[in-house]
This record gives sequence, C-alpha cells and structure tokens, in this order.
Amino acid sequence: MLAAGDAPSTSSPALEAAADEDGRVFLVQHRWWKEAQEGAGIDVHGVPYAVAPSGPTSYSQRMFSLIMSDYTATFVLHRADDLALQPDAPAKAGARSYALVAADLFDKARSWHLDSLKSNGKNLFLTEEASVNIYPLMLRVSVTRGTNALTVKISKKDNSAENFKRANKILVSDLDPVHIWDFSGRTTFILMNEWNRIPQDPRSSDQEMPLEIQFYDISEPTANGATGKKDELALTMGSSALSNGSIMDMDLDSSGGICKQVGSGLIGLDNLGNTCFMNSAVQCLAHTSKLVDYFLGDYHKEINPHNPLGLKGELAYSFGDLLRKIWAIDGTSFPPRQFKARLARFAPQFNGFNQHDSQELLAFLLDGLHEDLNRVKRKPYSEAKDADGRPDEEVADEYWGNHLARNDSIIVDTCQGQYKSTLVCPLCKKVSITFDPFMYLSLPLPSSATTTRTMTVTVFSTDGTTGPCPYTVNVSQSGYTKTLIDVLSNACSLRDDERLLVAEVYNGSLLRYLEEPSEVISLIRDGDRLVAYRLPKDSEDAAIVVFKNERMESSLSSFGRKSWKNFGTPLVSNLPDTINGRTIYDLFLKLLTPFRALKDDTRDVDQITGKSSSVNGTSDIDMSSDAAECSSTNNNAGEDDIMTEGGMEFFLNSERFPNPRMKIEMDQTITVSNSKKRLLVTVSWQDNGLKQYNFDSLDSLPEVFKTVLFARRPQETCSLYACLEAFIKEEPLGPEDMWYCPGCKEHRQASKKLDLWRLPEILIIHLKRFSYSRYTKNKLDTFVDFPIHDLDLSGYIRDKSRQMSNHYQLYAVSNHYGGMGGGHYTAYVYHEGKKKWYDFDDRCVQGLEKEDTIKTSAAYVLFYRRVQGDSSLDTETTVVSDSTT
Repeated sequence: MLAAGDAPSTSSPALEAAADEDGRVFLVQHRWWKEAQEGAGIDVHGVPYAVAPSGPTSYSQRMFSLIMSDYTATFVLHRADDLALQPDAPAKAGARSYALVAADLFDKARSWHLDSLKSNGKNLFLTEEASVNIYPLMLRVSVTRGTNALTVKISKKDNSAENFKRANKILVSDLDPVHIWDFSGRTTFILMNEWNRIPQDPRSSDQEMPLEIQFYDISEPTANGATGKKDELALTMGSSALSNGSIMDMDLDSSGGICKQVGSGLIGLDNLGNTCFMNSAVQCLAHTSKLVDYFLGDYHKEINPHNPLGLKGELAYSFGDLLRKIWAIDGTSFPPRQFKARLARFAPQFNGFNQHDSQELLAFLLDGLHEDLNRVKRKPYSEAKDADGRPDEEVADEYWGNHLARNDSIIVDTCQGQYKSTLVCPLCKKVSITFDPFMYLSLPLPSSATTTRTMTVTVFSTDGTTGPCPYTVNVSQSGYTKTLIDVLSNACSLRDDERLLVAEVYNGSLLRYLEEPSEVISLIRDGDRLVAYRLPKDSEDAAIVVFKNERMESSLSSFGRKSWKNFGTPLVSNLPDTINGRTIYDLFLKLLTPFRALKDDTRDVDQITGKSSSVNGTSDIDMSSDAAECSSTNNNAGEDDIMTEGGMEFFLNSERFPNPRMKIEMDQTITVSNSKKRLLVTVSWQDNGLKQYNFDSLDSLPEVFKTVLFARRPQETCSLYACLEAFIKEEPLGPEDMWYCPGCKEHRQASKKLDLWRLPEILIIHLKRFSYSRYTKNKLDTFVDFPIHDLDLSGYIRDKSRQMSNHYQLYAVSNHYGGMGGGHYTAYVYHEGKKKWYDFDDRCVQGLEKEDTIKTSAAYVLFYRRVQGDSSLDTETTVVSDSTT
C-alpha cells in the first residue's frame, strides 16, 4: 500500500491499476509473473531497475554494517532500460529477478496459476496454497536529485526482525545481479511527484515517501525447520504443513472431544496476506493455560447453538480446532484458513486481506466465544437500580449478580472483571454510580503527544513597531481557545495593557475569528494558519480596521487575462473615533513600516492614493452592514483607470455586498455602525508600489503544525502504573460525550472517574497507542515499562473485602511494529513447560535468550495471569540454539 497516495491517472494500465481501490502492490518472482502474463494475456509493460547496495558491497560486509548501524539498510535502484531490449533477460536473472505488480494484476496472475494447476490435476491445497506466505515490507523511497535513480531504505524500526531479514535477503547478493521490474507504476508516480516538486521548492531536501509492499514468498522453505525446493510455484511436494500425516494420526476429535495427546504448542501460523494481526492475537490466547485446558477438554457440551447473540457454536468449534492444531504433537506451521473464513463470515470487517487491529480482533473473538459458550439458555430481564446512598459493596454485588444471571461462560470465569464508574453533574452535583463488567482494560499512555499539542501562531503588532513573529507553544490537547490565547500571551510577552485577537488566515483573508473562549482547539487543523494581533486592552469596544491586499495576476483559467487576486496576510489596526480617507491611509502606512524596502516616498499623499469623485456621489460613507472578508477577485478588473501612478488605492468592502466596492477618497468621512465594529478595507497595489516593500513574511505564514515524514522524536517512557493512574484519573467528559443528568433533565459535561473493583483471573491490558481526532491520526511509540514477574494492583482495587490475590504475572504480549499506514504484528509468549519466552512471528517460532527482550516500544496488548504470593514464573533464562520446533 502506498501511504503517500495513489498513482496519478494516466493512460497506462499499470498506473490505472495502481490507483485501483485496492492500493496494495505485490513483490513476486519475475518468472512467476512472466508465465502468468503470457498465459493470461496481461498486456502491461514494466520498468526495469538494477539494485545496488549503498555502502559495502559484499554480503558479509553488508551484514556487519547493519549490525553496527541503526538497523537501516539502504539500496539504490538505477534504471536498466537495456534489460527491456533483451527478451531473455529475466531468465538470465533467474531467482534474483522480481516484479512489482498492482493488486488487481496480482489477482489475475495468481488465478491463472491456480487454474493451470487445477487443469493439470494438481491438488491446490497441497501445492501453492499450502506453501506460500505473504509478508508486508515497509520501505522509505526517495529520488536521487537530478537522476532517475531511487534510494530505498529498509529500517528495523518499521519492520519486524524477521521481515527485515527477508528484505535484505531479497536485495543483497554477492553473486547474481538483482533486478526489479515495476509493473505497478509506483516508481513512476514517485519520480513524477519529485519532478513536480523541484521547481516549487529547489531548496528542499530529498523527500522520503512510505511504501508498503506485500512480498509473495514462494521460495522460502516450510516453517519450523522443514526444507523444501526453492523458486517453484507448483510446489507439488507432499511435505507441506498439513500433508505429512502428523496431525492426521492424532487422537483428536474435531467436534470437541477430549484431546489425549498434547504437543509443545510452539507451532507457527502462516500469514495468509496481512493476517499477522490475527496470528498475534490467536497465539496469545492459545497459550492462556485456562483456555488451553478448556478447549483441549470436552468443551462441546457447553456449546449454545440457540443463543441469538452467538454464532451458533461455529466460532467456538473453529477456535477449538485451531487451538488443538497448535498443540498437536510433532505439528508444523499451518495456514489458519478455516478459522479466518469462519471469523470473516460473522464479522465482515475481517474479510479480505486488509490490515486490522489485533486488539479489535481480540475483543470480537472473546465476545463471540463467550456467546457461543454461554451456559445461560434463557436470559432473565434485570433492571439496574440507582445506588441511592447504599454501600458500594451492596450495589457492586447486585450489578455483578445481574450480569452473571445473563452471562456465564469460561470467558466470564476467566477474563471478565468489574469497575466502578462515577459521574458528577457540574451544576446540581447529582452523583451517578454504576458497576460495569470489562473484558480488558484500555489504558491511555501519558505521553506528551496525547496530552499536549504543539501549535505555531504568527503574532503581528498593530502599531507598526515590529514585524510578524511566529511563536510555537504547547497546549493541552483538550484545551480551548482561551487556553491557547493564555499560553500565547506568555510566549510573546504580552503587556498588561494589551490583548490578542486571534484569527485564521485563508487565501489572503481572515477566514474566521477565534473569539469564543470555550471553543475547543481540536477544531483547528494542523494545516491551518493562525495569526494573532496585539491590540490595546482598553479599546476592546473600539472599532478596528482590517487591511486586505490585492494585486493584478494572470491565471490559466482566464487564458492569461489579468485579474485582482488576494496576497499576503491582512494587517489590523485600531480606529480612532473620527475616520476619513486620510486616517485610513495614515494607519496603513504606519503598519507598513516594518516592511519598507526603500526610503519613504516624498510624493504627495493625493498622488499616491489618487483623487477622483466618490463612487456613490457623496462625501460620506456609512458601513452599516457587517464588515468581513470578501471575494478574492474583482470582476471590474482590467480598466485602465482603476489604479493610479502612486502605487495603491483603498476600497471599502462589505461581507454582504462585496461588489461593487466603494472607493475611499481622502476627504470622505467614514462611519462604522455594524455590530462587530470591523472595517474591511481592500488595498489595490500597482507594481511600482509593491517594489517599495518586502512582503515575503506575509506570503509565507507557517502552518499550525508541520508534519515531517519519519521525523525522529525523542523516545518517551512511562511505567504501566502511570498508565493505570491516567486511567483512573477524574476528568471532564468531552463536548461530544455529554451525560444526561437526571437531576437537571439536561445533557451536562459531567466529570467522570473510573475505579477497579474486582479483577479477573486473566487480566488483558490494551495500551492505547493509536489516537484519533477529528483531523489527525497518530501512533505513539512510547516505551512502557511493564512488570514481568509482579504486577501489584493491590493499591488500585477499591473492594477490600475480597480475599483474593491482586498480583499478576506476564505470560504473553501482542506487538505492533510500524505506523498508522501499515505495520506488522508479532507475539511474545512465555512457555511454562520450557521456562522460556518465545517470539511468534507468523510461521516462525524462535526462542529468546534474554527475558528483557520482550520489553519494547512495540508492546500493544499485555496478558497477565493471577498468581498467589511471590512470582511463579521462573526468572532463570536458558540459552538454546534451536530457533524453531
């Protein structure tokens, strides 16, 4: 998937495919693609590239360089047009030649190969389907300035360790040249984007664009140590994961009977195409001892096929079968197709091969299993009663009893807890207390990226003493306009006798004024441009004048004909009680002082502004309508006498009647009688007037926040206990989550506080790394220091009457590597029998030498189990040489 955008529309079928609804691109072996292209009649041309490593050229030197560096491999792709003139070039390149194809072309090629196998009488399940994996690879691509060469970077920060190794194996070679043929149009898009950018910003550095490709691996040996023939699509070998007979010989009842023989559980799951999120979540649950004992036992007796909220038992059967295959003796990795198909049947959001969230899948899976295994056949009706001053223990037990009367399953027994929710009305002080069940805890990360927002505002003087100056401040994410103004006032050293008028600038006009103190700053987008004008505080009720600039420009839409266009940033000043044309001119000339490029013009004021009769035939102008910004063009442009030799003319504008405009004469009296007390004046400039000033600072206002691709931020850290503190902290509800107060009979912005009341046997903690606002999405890479051997929650439990341990041990972690646009999921699991942690990366299962390895900034979902007293996990780590089982 190309995160930076789709390819531009051209007549090329490849580029049209690149802009298809499915924006993924696949990296496949060129020979495999060439066979399908000829057999299926796919008429599309590719662009050949030769791949060369940047830096050491030998494989050993390259690997050593990677170890000593920050785990970022860099390659250069040079155009190799001579290959296109050699029909047998791909054959000569052999297994070192690859093709980059769009999703729809990949589907056509894959379908052709499968049809060919079928027509030859081959068993599809035991050939291509059983020995192929798809791995996502995140790349960063930039254009080498002035050439057709592309620089490709592969970072271990963006990819899992296993996928990082795969990418280097593809692109690094000591013997054979490595070629990549682009049939997707992605490289053309990147080159065109750079060429279009260079004339606009010649000073900018090479811009990196994120590019996610799906590596269609048909050459890797079968997982967990088995060997296989490389580089053959029709892998007709009978040693695939499900064809070696090991599982078939098991005493295994797929309908839910008792499984008498159990293996190690160290079995990988093949990636079916962006299904790493599912594999990660499943491996964590598949190593939850309570669930393993249950599903390896006679669980079918508790299937509830008549539950309207369930999946007729099919999800439970499918998960039970999957778990038994994972725990089979002498089993090898296998593709969990049946489970995924069953899951997608009842949850269409998991259909297809798009990337999803492991926590979202986990939430659905646990809820679906619960309903399939719910022991309650007929759910009684129960109504929650208000606390009415009763003891919390009594109310909590009542809520919990009502919950168990309708929900009773192995999932409830194992994974569900209860928390206390307290809402307080800010006006009538009405208190509402409820006790709700939870399946997992979603903890916020107390990171500066979630608590604060960096904003840049340009401050202008209104007396002409200083030029514009941008200030960058940090404001609370949940702050208001008043919060921003207060912080900005301190940053710009606002005097006690001054105030700030904040506005948004768009197309040379003030689009809106931020005058409502309670307006949330989340409505301000990062790409907006804000200005603040320093005005006298004692003149809050006085009128102001807003000067908007325009000049003659030609446009392509009008076939080169010139018209008036806005430019720069409006300037603002206070107005005295008596106003005429000369007052307007003097005020504007004063505001221009910081922008003067030449000495003051000594010509007469009347010559500069021009003198002519009033437009409406009177010497007084009354602006009785609301003055605001108007249209950026003047339909009357082009007349020879519209401007004079002096350089500028002044016109009054009204929001309601932008045209015709009223020209200001020197001796005219102007009255401001609108309710907002704002006078909008358009200044029309001639070229000779513009030469006297430097308006660069008015033409290049900074954005509120400039997003930099792959900008390195300082690594933030916090403890898991800090996340718990943030979870139980009292805070006001957002404007979009107003609470209906039964006392006031109205929706109120109440304060809310959560407290843990009772904890489950298995505690699942979800770290909220992904944040969403109205305009932005973000992933937090905060390093969370979580306990492994003793998570002590005794101080967080409000119910002190229950004699149960509140100590927990970590046994599994679901990890997410990468960013918002894509990434990869893996899992760390503690094996109780081997007293060791293992890394589950799809089909690959590898032992970890050091326990602390599991603590990374990729930790996303933590799985804890309750323990009694001291740590029950063996802290001893064993160094082993085997990487798979």
